Amino acid sequence: MAGGSLLALLDDITTILDDVSVMTKVAAKKTAGVLGDDLALNAQQVSGVNADRELPVVWAVAKGSLLNKVILVPAALLISTFLPWAVIPLLMIGGAYLCFEGVEKVVHTFFHKKHETTNEPAVVIPESTEKEKIKGAIRTDFILSAEIIVIALGTVAGASFGIQVTVLSGIALVMTIGVYGLVAGIVKLDDLGLWLLKPEFNKVFRKMGSAILKLAPWLMKGLSVAGTIAMFLVGGQIIVHGIPFIHHLLTDTANHIPLFSSLIEMTGNALFGILVGFVVLGGVMTISKLRKNRI
Repeated sequence: MAGGSLLALLDDITTILDDVSVMTKVAAKKTAGVLGDDLALNAQQVSGVNADRELPVVWAVAKGSLLNKVILVPAALLISTFLPWAVIPLLMIGGAYLCFEGVEKVVHTFFHKKHETTNEPAVVIPESTEKEKIKGAIRTDFILSAEIIVIALGTVAGASFGIQVTVLSGIALVMTIGVYGLVAGIVKLDDLGLWLLKPEFNKVFRKMGSAILKLAPWLMKGLSVAGTIAMFLVGGQIIVHGIPFIHHLLTDTANHIPLFSSLIEMTGNALFGILVGFVVLGGVMTISKLRKNRI
């Protein structure tokens, strides 16, 4: 009897592990697109940091990201159990913040271009600015992580509580290690290029090093642009999905042109995200002016 009970227990454990594995794979596939945006956004946040501070900044943001997951996983489980109606409004607030942050970056970039001079030497980023970049990256990570956790939660909605916890925790951990591991690798590409230029390496490796050094700045600029676009894509998509009328209108329009349906939906989400960002920015600026007038 004892042997039979042990075999039954092992069989149950194997079944649970198999269910967890399958659901984790499904959740990972569904969140892959957002993970790409997460990577672009976080690589963007590190751009402009002094070379010797890049890895410490990435590590600081990664620790903040892990803390975000520690908060989000139980919060998502509790909200989906007791306040399921609140999930979409909370995500929409986060999406609006992403759009606002994206518009703010665009406005800041274009405004300051008028005042920049190319002859000025590179300025060392002060510690206070570095801390602000870290805080901003962690805030952005919180919103993207929330969306990923909610998407993953949707794939295990019908599973037992134990499987839900295991899958969400697994996705959260793999996501954090994967994204910030890649970010650390990207920001240190120039160091790899310099290392390959050492005299002890042959011409092939030195040419590779030279190519990496030329590519690295363009890659960081590209990721910076991609990160800003991702803010509008992700934020706009979250908000559009939360407004059924707009979501159905955009989907129906895209379905009329099957060949470009994905492109139409992405463009629609991004444009709506930009619109929301400007609306929120206008609101923030108005409130700020009213507060100044009262003082």
